[in-house]
Amino acid sequence: MLGYQIQVGEQRSRGIELDIGGKILPGLKVIASYAYTNAVVTEDNTVPVGDRFANVPEHQAALWTTYEIQNGGLKGLGFGLGLFYMGKRPAELPNSSFEIPGYFRTDAALYYRIGGLNAAINISNLFDTDYSYGTTYVVRSEPLRITGSISWEF
Repeated sequence: MLGYQIQVGEQRSRGIELDIGGKILPGLKVIASYAYTNAVVTEDNTVPVGDRFANVPEHQAALWTTYEIQNGGLKGLGFGLGLFYMGKRPAELPNSSFEIPGYFRTDAALYYRIGGLNAAINISNLFDTDYSYGTTYVVRSEPLRITGSISWEF
């Protein structure tokens, strides 16, 4: 027997996303973003109208900044810092009292560029923040992770 699906309702997602980025000073770049999402069930045979989508926060924001030394013996050495926020969100449809809590995460980077050589150390979840995400299953965040890379462009 083949499986089948029956459409049983309607959903609507509306919101706004704002992004701004630029060079503030020589070597200093900033990117900031914010998103508001109103994602709800508008009609359904089983899920209450007005329930929010699972794992979709109303509010998200991010700030990433990098600074690269422009002159002298350390020219090409750069540093980066990123802050990421995700608001609380329902864990399931239909919504219950179980919500996935919001969180802040910090990432960082250290890199060096000279000629075609690029070397970098990226740090994800710098402060080892414990947070959860997911839709079908709620899983815990990855712990602090350090990744190194070297590349040559020609």
